[in-house]
Amino acid sequence: MSSSAYVALSAQMATDRRLSTVANNIANANTAGFRAEHTRFETMVSQAGGRSVAFTSAGETYTSLRSGPVNYTGNPLDVAVQGEGWLAVKGPDGTAYTRDGRMHLDDQGQLRSVNNYPVLDNSGGPITLNPAAGPIGIGSDGSITQGGNTVGSIGVFTIPASAKLTRGENCTVIPDGPVEPVRDFTRNKVAQGYIEGSNVDPIMEMTRLILVQRAFEQAATAIQQSENGTDSAIRTLGPT
Repeated sequence: MSSSAYVALSAQMATDRRLSTVANNIANANTAGFRAEHTRFETMVSQAGGRSVAFTSAGETYTSLRSGPVNYTGNPLDVAVQGEGWLAVKGPDGTAYTRDGRMHLDDQGQLRSVNNYPVLDNSGGPITLNPAAGPIGIGSDGSITQGGNTVGSIGVFTIPASAKLTRGENCTVIPDGPVEPVRDFTRNKVAQGYIEGSNVDPIMEMTRLILVQRAFEQAATAIQQSENGTDSAIRTLGPT
């Protein structure tokens, strides 16, 4: 097989990976707090037959941190983080961070996420409230009040821009380094009674889907043409 066929094959592998990320984004276009995933590619150069051949890399996925739309729900246990902050939950693999602010109280009064993970405060501890102590108010700094008394605080954290994020369960991310609790709530505010939607742009993702499908087909055509050229050369130059 000629080097051109290998180049086209590497392009097929790259577009297949990008197709998976686009499809996952479209599937989660209406998932609260979901962060879109994109793929970046690089060119790998290999020496083949004394010539430099440029291959397409398999690609590296990264998470888009762009904010999603904020929608009013009126539920006092729904919150949306405005800015770059994240809520912390105790997931099955340890502390994870999410922008999905749909919460509820369990039978013991512990504040939990929509997926039943304990919601954490700034010190990393669970939050327990008294359901009989009156209506729950949540301030822009995450403080929780009942009956005019402060009874807890929802932790809000910022993740360094240089951190590599690993996808966890249910729209959570796990950074590879330490996070910082938010001290200044001028930009990173908590809005009670709202939830943040997905930051996926459906129109852009559908456009990307069409482009990726066309690129995959073009790579397949290039491979077929390379094979046809090889077969023709064998028939022409080979022994009769």
